[in-house]
Amino acid sequence: MKGNPDTQFPAKIVEGIRLHRFVDSFTDKHPQVLQAKQLFPTHLRRYAPIALDMFWDHCLAANWSKFHCLSLIDFCHLAEQKIAQETVEDNVILPERFERINSLVWRDKWIESYQKISNIEYALQRMSSRSPRMAPLAETGKVLVEHYQVFATIFTGLYADVLVASRQFITE
Repeated sequence: MKGNPDTQFPAKIVEGIRLHRFVDSFTDKHPQVLQAKQLFPTHLRRYAPIALDMFWDHCLAANWSKFHCLSLIDFCHLAEQKIAQETVEDNVILPERFERINSLVWRDKWIESYQKISNIEYALQRMSSRSPRMAPLAETGKVLVEHYQVFATIFTGLYADVLVASRQFITE
């Protein structure tokens, strides 16, 4: 979703978009993430934020039971239902691209698949094929695997900081 969501969606969806944007920005500027980017070869540093974002998703999915009482499968099912329910209740027209990707996310169980690092590598390779400019993204999966333990350790502190910052963002 690009642009100002205020005039396009109900308040609950706008809050979610703004929170998502905040988390992305907070994460990209986090000191540990800036250090993690340095582990990528110079020619790949431009793509490191995308690869690291996918890696953080992997860490969350792989360690889901540490963060939530529902299983990842049950949580995903509930999330899918909630999105469908709230958009119908509020008569929301979602962007076509979101509708298409949202359908694929649930049908192909993307989030559950992120538990395996090999699926993160595969997703990065698929993303790299979208345009010639994104081609180097295909190489970033190897960096994630090579420095897996370092990145996984960073995630632990990063995620705790994201949760605290997100709670503050919501209450402000």
